[in-house]
Amino acid sequence: MSESRLPSDVSGRLNTSVAHNARVWNYWIGGKDNYEVDQRVGEQVATMFPVIRDVARADRQFLRRTVRFLTADCAIRQFLDIGTGLPTLDNTHEIAQGIAPDSRIVYVDNDPTVLVHARALLTGTARGATDYIDTDVRDPDGVMEGASATLDLDRPVAVMMLGILNFVLDTGEARDIVRRIMTSVPSGSYLVLTHPTTDTDLGGEGNVEAMQFWNENATPPITARSRAEISSFFDGLDVVAPGLVSCSQWRTEPGSDSVLPQFGALARKP
Repeated sequence: MSESRLPSDVSGRLNTSVAHNARVWNYWIGGKDNYEVDQRVGEQVATMFPVIRDVARADRQFLRRTVRFLTADCAIRQFLDIGTGLPTLDNTHEIAQGIAPDSRIVYVDNDPTVLVHARALLTGTARGATDYIDTDVRDPDGVMEGASATLDLDRPVAVMMLGILNFVLDTGEARDIVRRIMTSVPSGSYLVLTHPTTDTDLGGEGNVEAMQFWNENATPPITARSRAEISSFFDGLDVVAPGLVSCSQWRTEPGSDSVLPQFGALARKP
């Protein structure tokens, strides 16, 4: 991807006076790409909901496991990572291309902070390809049009939607986004998704107060969903074992990780 493809109005869109999800998430996983306001809000949320750092790390580990599974076990060579967040260790292209150097990856985000660091996501292998699209998940047609410049949409694609649909507050709209994106990819494609919950069997009751504080002090606003609501995003797809579980429990050794209030699943389009 050439630098000319990256928008030039980043500084005008960057607001460092209000905490933002990508930067706070970066703070929780030990990154350096955040500001004092992000650290303050991040600390307050962590005080109210102490497992949030564990959730952030578990979500990242889930990404590593699913990308390895898709690349090594399912022979997937194309990834559409929507809501990628700030670059960190083991980004999608690094994992996939480490196994299959010809893998092609498109990242999608609309956060200006992520855009500033997007070039770090564009250092793929010579045999593969990486690209970055500055687009909102609420514009699935724009996402797919941009992705088609790098991905062959006649071949299977793994659609990665980790921790992104929780920023689409209307559940019907979120379902429609997933449906439109998965309609645009062929049979044999996959959907990979994580989402926070308030379900008590995963210890999610602590999310309620923490999310209320977040919505009053940070952007963008966030919502949690129940197991049934999150399951509906996989309608028409074949969910791969072990199904919709705490992301910390997906294909890990039994008893190796605690249960966390962040659902995760992977499903195949028949």
